[in-house]
Amino acid sequence: MEIIITENTISEFIHNLKEDEKSEATIEKYSSILRKLMLWLGGKSFDKQKLADYRDYLLKTRTASTVNGVLSAVNFWMTYAGIEGCRIRHLKVQRRAFCSVKKEISRSEYNKLLSTAKRHGNERLYYAMETICSVGIRASELKYITVEAVERGRADIDLKGKNRTILLPEKLCRKLKRYAGKHKIMSGPVFLTRNGNALSRKQVWAEMKSLCSSTNVDAEKVFPHNLRHLFARCFYKATHDVAKLADVLGHSSMETTRIYLATSGEEHVRVLDSLRLVL
Repeated sequence: MEIIITENTISEFIHNLKEDEKSEATIEKYSSILRKLMLWLGGKSFDKQKLADYRDYLLKTRTASTVNGVLSAVNFWMTYAGIEGCRIRHLKVQRRAFCSVKKEISRSEYNKLLSTAKRHGNERLYYAMETICSVGIRASELKYITVEAVERGRADIDLKGKNRTILLPEKLCRKLKRYAGKHKIMSGPVFLTRNGNALSRKQVWAEMKSLCSSTNVDAEKVFPHNLRHLFARCFYKATHDVAKLADVLGHSSMETTRIYLATSGEEHVRVLDSLRLVL
C-alpha cells in the first residue's frame, strides 16, 4: 500500500488533534513537522527505509534530540493513521547533566526584559512575563489567569486533559488587580488583545522578541517557555523537591521536570571547581 502525505491528510490530523484537546502549540508543531516531511518527499510515497533516510538527512543540520522530537510527531501521526508498521526508532541520546548557556535565561536577563517592556510602555507584556515566570505556567495558560482567579489567589488550569490548581503570589495578585482595574477588565482573562480576545502564546512570543533589539539578551533564549524553565530552577533551588515541582508544572513524568532543571555548563564547571579534586 502506498503511503502519501497530502494537505488533506494533515488537515484531517489537525482536526483529530483538536478533538483530543491538544494544545495550540502541539497542533502547530505537529502540523509543521508533517508539512516539512511532505515537502521533502515531494509528493512521493514513503516506507520505513525512506523515513530512515529522512532521519539521516535531518541529522546533518540538527541535534539528535531535535530529530527525536520530529520522529515522535511523525510516529504519533502514523499511529493515528493506522500505519504503525512504518514507525521509526528514536536515536539513543544520553541525557546531559547540563545545558548550553546560550539557551538558559538568567534572572538578571529576565529583569532586563521586564525593565525594557516597562520602558517601552508595554504594560501588558510586562505583567504577562511576570505572571508566567512567577508561577511557572505556559504562555498558552495565561487565559486561565482571570479576574476571578486573582481575587481567589489561585487559578484552575485545564489543559492537555489534565486539571491542576496553581497558587498566585499575593504581590502578583495586587499588581494584577491594579492592572485589571486600570484597563476596566471586570471579569474573565486579565490579559486581553485590543479585540477583547485572550492573549495568545504567539503574541507573547512576538512581543518578547521585539524587546531583543533594546537589550543585550541573546534572541535565541528570549521566548515564553524559557521563563517557565527559570521558574523551575528557582523553585527547585528553594525547595529541592522534584515531585512537588512536577505537580506545579503539570508534568506527568518527573523525567520531563528533570530536563527543566539542567543548569548551564558554566555553573557545572563552578561545581567541579568547588570539589577541589585537582591539586
